[in-house]
Amino acid sequence: QVQLVESGGGLVQAGGSLRLSCAASGRFLRISRMGWYRQAPGKQRELVADITSGGSTNYADSVKGRFTIFRDSRKNTAYLQMDSLKPEDTAVYYCTTEAFTIGAGSQTYWGQGTQVTVSS
Repeated sequence: QVQLVESGGGLVQAGGSLRLSCAASGRFLRISRMGWYRQAPGKQRELVADITSGGSTNYADSVKGRFTIFRDSRKNTAYLQMDSLKPEDTAVYYCTTEAFTIGAGSQTYWGQGTQVTVSS
């Protein structure tokens, strides 16, 4: 089993910054992709950014140039640096990872979510 613990959400004014972190723990052999999704009220969950074990990154068009994803593989932790935040970035942000365990093979796991609110 794999557990993801997120932190760093909160309330910030437009133009401000926040950094989210996501730490993976449990009995896994390796972690491949780590990423962040978000879901605003009344909207579908959408990919924000992800990063492979090799360091390749992918971003939603709406956050390119403002958000940066990076990871510390030694700590099995991913970070999402969010700058120049806009009110439309308000959502619950979910960490996700693909991890390989002996019992379940390669599976996708989700964190509990952390609220990000950007005031205008």
